[in-house]
Amino acid sequence: LEQREKYKAVVSTQSTGEEVERCLTGGPMMETLVEAFNIALTRKDMITLKDLTWLNDEVINFYFNLLMERSKKVEPTIHIFNTFFYPRLLKVGHQGLARWTRRVDLFAVDLIMIPIHLGMHWCLAVIDMRAKTVTYYDSLLGDNHQCTTALRDYIAAEHLAKKKTPLDLKEWKCVIRKDLPEQLNGCDCGVFTCKYAEYISQDKPFDFDQSDMPYFRRRMIWEIVNKTLL
Repeated sequence: LEQREKYKAVVSTQSTGEEVERCLTGGPMMETLVEAFNIALTRKDMITLKDLTWLNDEVINFYFNLLMERSKKVEPTIHIFNTFFYPRLLKVGHQGLARWTRRVDLFAVDLIMIPIHLGMHWCLAVIDMRAKTVTYYDSLLGDNHQCTTALRDYIAAEHLAKKKTPLDLKEWKCVIRKDLPEQLNGCDCGVFTCKYAEYISQDKPFDFDQSDMPYFRRRMIWEIVNKTLL
């Protein structure tokens, strides 16, 4: 909590506030504000981080890439799949996703994070290679056993394809987390998804709630345009 208050102080400074406001109101909608990870974010994208607005795919994918980039310097090690991975998995299965891991050994990382888009709602799935769990995080506390089972089966298929041996699924558990900071409106699911991932990426327990969402939104704007996580 003390560390979060320090970060809040940073985000609340006049210069930071002005920088955030420029991102939201300082020019044409289609102006590119930041580019990295083969993603270009425009002001139109960044405006989805305004209060009471749904986050879009581009913002979430950019933020998750920042998490993976940070993990190159600190543990745990992370691999992320983008928002298009899960619907593709349901449609074509493991075989249709072979190119996604052509240069990646998923069994050499600690955590695999996947943002899950359910039409009008964002959730998070995390495959923990250390604990041998597939865990689902939904800020509305919903269930999605289809997701956890599909991801567990994906890891089993990937192990057979890359390691040439079957994965012992008896050692693996699928978990739907219910002890979560809960969303109390209809529009902050994307921010909850990003912050679940950010905390998990540092093996930190959740210590936030709905009241932190306006701060987290402004903080994310600053982090994204500066390509730096606080």
